[in-house]
Amino acid sequence: MEQTTIPQITLNNGVTIPQLGFGVFQIPPAETKDAVLAALEAGYRHIDTAQMYGNEREVGEAVRESGVPREDVFVTSKLNNNAHDPEVARTATARSIDALGIGPLDLYLIHWPMPGVGDYVETWRAMERFAEDGHARAVGVSNFQPAHLERLFAETDIVPAVNQIEVHPYLSQVSLREFNRSHGIATEAWSPIAQGDVLDDAVLGSVAAETDRTVAQVTLRWHLQHGNIVFPKSVTPARIAENAALFDFALTAEQMARIDALNVDRRRGPHPDEFTMIPD
Repeated sequence: MEQTTIPQITLNNGVTIPQLGFGVFQIPPAETKDAVLAALEAGYRHIDTAQMYGNEREVGEAVRESGVPREDVFVTSKLNNNAHDPEVARTATARSIDALGIGPLDLYLIHWPMPGVGDYVETWRAMERFAEDGHARAVGVSNFQPAHLERLFAETDIVPAVNQIEVHPYLSQVSLREFNRSHGIATEAWSPIAQGDVLDDAVLGSVAAETDRTVAQVTLRWHLQHGNIVFPKSVTPARIAENAALFDFALTAEQMARIDALNVDRRRGPHPDEFTMIPD
């Protein structure tokens, strides 16, 4: 995969991010390094991890040992839910940077708003300071709803660069994606194939047959054509490479509309207004 084939999206602070990345959610630490090395070998230049995933150290090892210059790899991590207190957040951020061992983060996100647990506005003010101090080139949020974002607009200084949310054909989040876009916030899609739920879908299967592609490739291409930043995951090198083979075909407007019509507002993860779990 040539690097020039991966579109670059310019965030609201001027930082550019590859639209296609590689996610390491639910990849065990023991398998993470090899998976990330395979992704970098296949041409990915964007890796998405989090404190919650427990595999930042292995991501950093892969980036350092890959032979790819650090400046060519975009790395995201996320603040854990038990670290919203600004002082705790500072310590947690230092641990992430130390674990990764690759210098400042390219993008750093609040993982969940946790409105029933603490004041995410104070957490965001801490994130602003991390950016100002050079610990992250860009800062953003994950799983934020419009009401959460509107508080940030009203009470803080920096508009989040991205909002990483659950998006897939069964949960297309049209209104939230449009809200993000109208405020200059890029949308990142987690669970882009609904953790495999869409793989047996008849409509997606028919589009896959029409394009001579897999259902996963068709779904990921649907994301790209909607402007989402997307990061599929796998631990199988052949599948990792297959998931990146998205730039030599395009879906027609009619095919996009058929996939759009699959939306049933069905989540695979919790609703952000209800999620209050704080891991150890």
